[in-house]
Amino acid sequence: MKSRFEQLAAYNKWANARIYEAALALDEKDYRRDVGAFFKSLHGTLNHLLVADRIWMKRLTGEGEHPNTLNAIIHEDRRALALARADEDDRIVRFVTSLDEAALAGTLKYATTSGKTFEQPRADVLSHFFNHQTHHRGQAHTILSICTGEEPPSLDLLAMQRGVVAPDLRALARG
Repeated sequence: MKSRFEQLAAYNKWANARIYEAALALDEKDYRRDVGAFFKSLHGTLNHLLVADRIWMKRLTGEGEHPNTLNAIIHEDRRALALARADEDDRIVRFVTSLDEAALAGTLKYATTSGKTFEQPRADVLSHFFNHQTHHRGQAHTILSICTGEEPPSLDLLAMQRGVVAPDLRALARG
């Protein structure tokens, strides 16, 4: 089970780098364009992904800060957002790597942003965590299609497994 979650953490980092490469190439107007998505724009969607990841990582690790609203804008500047994304992706990879099978088989007690408490198997929470990222990256992918009129980069897990290389997100963010 651990190797599966390690692969999902690596995939998350890979897919985010590919989405951000396309996002950083957009002009400012399209990047912030309200296309009617749940978080309105690519900027809103990418911020939501970081907010949600920080919320879940706080629940999973007991460490880290995050806003308590799901539509918070952590960074107005997309390059700062990309650097924060790269840091969070590395944190996720380190966390998943640190888990052993017993930890994965254990349970997690947590409270939602509304304060409701739950206890669930940690592996189920991690499955949700990675699925949530994929869901919203799919929305970001659609927003990129709308804004560019072109097909965005493939985010297929199989592409990563076949060796398609993702850019270095930190280098992209630094321009």
